[in-house]
Order: sequence, then C-alpha cells, then structure tokens
Amino acid sequence: MNHLLPTQTTKDEHARDAHVAILPIGSFEQHGPYLPLSTDAAIASIIAREIAQLYPVRHLPPITISCSHEHKAWPGTVSISARTLFALIADIQASLRASGIDKLVLINAHGGNYVLSNVVQEATVTERCMALFPTNADWKAARAKAEMETTSHEDMHAGELEVSILLATNPELVRDGYDTVDHIADDRNDLLTVGMEAYTKTGVIGRPSLATADKGRTVLDHLGKAFRSCLRSIDVVV
Repeated sequence: MNHLLPTQTTKDEHARDAHVAILPIGSFEQHGPYLPLSTDAAIASIIAREIAQLYPVRHLPPITISCSHEHKAWPGTVSISARTLFALIADIQASLRASGIDKLVLINAHGGNYVLSNVVQEATVTERCMALFPTNADWKAARAKAEMETTSHEDMHAGELEVSILLATNPELVRDGYDTVDHIADDRNDLLTVGMEAYTKTGVIGRPSLATADKGRTVLDHLGKAFRSCLRSIDVVV
C-alpha cells in the first residue's frame, strides 16, 4: 500500500527546512458499502502526499475524525463538534509557530467541515498565515480537466471523484460493487436538518460507476499544480 501517513524523520525535516506546513483533514464516516469509513482522511492524505513531492512543505499526519453529523444514521460514523475541530487546528498552529513555521495550509477532503472556512478567515485577519485547499474552484477545475461526467453537486458523496482518486492511488481500498449503486439526489435543500438518510438508502449520492484510475490521476496532477496559487495567497513564492 502507498503510505497514507508521512514517514519523514526529524533529520529529514531539519534538512528540508520547510516554512509551510500542510495538514490533511478528513473524516470518519460512511462512504457506502464499498469505500472505507476513512475515505476522506485517505484522500486528504493522498493530496498532501502529492503536494509534498512537489513543494518544500512539512507534511503533517491527518485529522481523521471531524464534523460528520449528517451521516449519523450509518454504523461506524464518528463525529466531533465544530468547536473541537476549531480548537484542534488552533493548537496545531500554535505548536508549529513555536517550532518556527508560521504558514499552515488545511488540506480538506470532507465537504461537511464548514467550520474550516471560518478558521481560515479568523486566522488571516491580521496576517496571511493560513489557507484552505482545495477550494471549490480547484475541485471544479480538476473535474473538468479529468473530463468527469458529473458535477460536484450531483456527485456529492462516494461517487465518481472519490472512487477515481482511490482507484488511481490505493485501489485496494475500493471494494466490489461501486459500479452498481449510482444514486442521484440533486434536491437536498434540507440536508443540514434531516441528514443524508433522507436522500439515500445506501449512503451514496453520485455516480461511482463512472470512476476510473485515469480520471483520478488527472485530478491529482491538476491539484498539485494548483497548489502553487494557494502558496501565493499566503505570500509564499516557490
């Protein structure tokens, strides 16, 4: 299996002398019957791994449990509160500052982590010290580059995008059956109130049958290039 956790030593980090840290943030929630509960943490780690191969950054291990309350109906899902996630990131940022790293990029792979936008907004009131990646625009551009047939709204959860990324990098995480459970539920106006269970029986909203490893590889290649713009937003030139 490709490493989903960073494996560098303290000697490696001393030699790297990074001034930017990247923090993958996922979740521990249902992803249908064919993807692991840790899918979002795996994808955030995969994106971070791609970035660390291209840029001189400190690659941190992922936050693996976050805000997944909308998935509460399915066994295995575990959540923490938004305030806990906020506090955890603040503590990590303070620790990084104490070791001489003033810039932090949150690599988020779970759409339900709405609080992360506020974390970044508050952190950057007086200085450009934090960013959130990928943005909605980054995901949209990556989908287009990969010629995906679905939009991010249609392909909300455990669909074409997520399965493609895992097929490209860690296919052992994808179990049989992803090609038979496509489910569209575009009208989800009350999702925050009634949860995912009001819109899907399987936990899937999207079209995983369209997933391919080639699409996943193209998405990751695009995000690797797009990260340069993210660095520029926090005044880092590479």
